[in-house]
Amino acid sequence: MLEPRTFPDGRDGSVSGIVAYADKLIPGTAPVVVLAHGAGNDMSNPFLSRVHEGLAAHDFVAIKFNFPYMERGGGGPDRAPILEACFRAVLDSVRSELQPPALVIGGKSLGGRMASHLAAQGEKVDGLVFLGYPLHPPRKTEQLRTRHLGQITAPMLFFAGTRDPLCDLDLLRNTIAILNAPTTLHVIPDGDHSFQVLKRTGRPHDAVLEEIIVTTVNWLRTTLRA
Repeated sequence: MLEPRTFPDGRDGSVSGIVAYADKLIPGTAPVVVLAHGAGNDMSNPFLSRVHEGLAAHDFVAIKFNFPYMERGGGGPDRAPILEACFRAVLDSVRSELQPPALVIGGKSLGGRMASHLAAQGEKVDGLVFLGYPLHPPRKTEQLRTRHLGQITAPMLFFAGTRDPLCDLDLLRNTIAILNAPTTLHVIPDGDHSFQVLKRTGRPHDAVLEEIIVTTVNWLRTTLRA
């Protein structure tokens, strides 16, 4: 079931969203996962949509939404406070309407980064899923976006490709090693920032997407049960 929704954007406006859940599932009885999109695309991005619907197929309520700049039709991302306000407003609406027994947040690249900002600022969540965390600008490993991660107490799941120019894998491992919260790293060999693998591997992109979905589902079930 894909249910279009409108969510508040935190600034007296609104953004589009979609709630996905299995046909026989009653929202309010299952954990909710809220995913935000990356900087250069909106919530219709095929990768995000596949994960969104894949989680719903495994009996989670999955929600995706647009940030304000994409709701306006594109252009560069809004400043972080605007993105954070929108994400926070979406979460407030989800809690009020769905009253989920557990709430996990995350997203692709920029979306996951904004989720981490909220968690570091004290937003109460049960876990975070990073579908390609932008650890630094492309190939600028000296500009790490990690200082706030140590303030997060909820469990975190990181997906990273070995060819991701925005996430040096050794630096990510070093970062994870000193965090206080429980962390899990799942590496996609030969994957880039969008988890596209090299053709010479012979591995279809659909297989990579399924691996990401199944890994997320298993992590969610284990983490939320604990």
